[in-house]
Amino acid sequence: MKFLHLADLHLGKTVNEFRMIDDQKCILDQILQIVKERKIDCVLIAGDVYDKNIPSEEAVALLDDLIRSLAQMDVKVFMISGNHDSDVRLDFGKELFREQGIYITGVYDGTVPCVTLQDEYGPVQIWSLPFVKASRVAHFHPDADTSSYDAAVRSALADCDIDRSRRSVLLAHQFVTASGMDPETAGSENSSSDQVGTIEKVDVSAFDGFSYVALGHIHRPQRVGRDTVRYAGSPLKYSLSEAGHRKSAVLIDMTDTVSVELIDLVPVRDMRHLKGPMEKILDPANISAPQDYVYVTLTDEEVIPDAMGRIRAYYPNCMKLDYENSHTNEIENGSLEDVTQISFEEQMSKFYQLAEGQQPGEEEWKILTEAAKEAGVIDEAG
Repeated sequence: MKFLHLADLHLGKTVNEFRMIDDQKCILDQILQIVKERKIDCVLIAGDVYDKNIPSEEAVALLDDLIRSLAQMDVKVFMISGNHDSDVRLDFGKELFREQGIYITGVYDGTVPCVTLQDEYGPVQIWSLPFVKASRVAHFHPDADTSSYDAAVRSALADCDIDRSRRSVLLAHQFVTASGMDPETAGSENSSSDQVGTIEKVDVSAFDGFSYVALGHIHRPQRVGRDTVRYAGSPLKYSLSEAGHRKSAVLIDMTDTVSVELIDLVPVRDMRHLKGPMEKILDPANISAPQDYVYVTLTDEEVIPDAMGRIRAYYPNCMKLDYENSHTNEIENGSLEDVTQISFEEQMSKFYQLAEGQQPGEEEWKILTEAAKEAGVIDEAG
């Protein structure tokens, strides 16, 4: 039996005010092509299906297209909620979906549901544990140990009747460590107020007994402790820190053994970091893949007028622009004077010199002074 492990789709996500819906549609079309070409039997989606608790209409339509296409190919789907999802909304219609081989577990109700599939090698158990808080486990299991997140997850899994002589798969959306070592985050996980990995961690040993564990929550593809416990990662790059990453889907081939293969996912627009002086970056000889999403770091010593406009004339999907030069290095290295020991005028003068390479003009001084008075930084007489 062949499984395709996906996670952290974040349908409807916006990155630096760029809507990613078209990019997501293209990558999902690519995934459907992989399902068809590799004759996948079952797709696992390990949470964070949507980017927001209340997804946009476009995001809902995108998931609808994906699920419908998989059902038409007679491919079974197992999907759980993540911390970005509304578990109740994701559960909508799940009983009807079951009739089409679409198994959705959005709300944790005190149980970890199991579906048993069958192939020529025998039964395969599929268990689904959605994102859950320790308090919710305690609500349904008041006598269980929920003193820590690790203990709570173990308590939630305690009722799983795992037959180690049979193949089994678990879907989970948690921050999983291995012998105290945290997984490598991608950066885009930290965009929400629910910071991953700060408190709620579970050790990989909690999943002993499962043949394969399909994890979601971390956007960087990686194994955790063993090859058969994996984060699929997000199918697209959602932050600058992911610019150098390779995105993939995980193909799990379960016969009498378990084998894992990473299948590269190639976006229609990559995400890249360009660094250097403006003249070099915009040299026609250096322009490549102009439709990519780019972050630009200019190393010019002087601030360039309308730098973003000039860059977007060549790279229309430039997401962000910043500078790295002697002025910014001076700020980062903390070589500036203690601002509490100098006057407001000196502070603004030094700031402008560092940021703009020149002193504020008369009109700028007027605006700065009025703003400082309104903020109470200087008094009316100052």
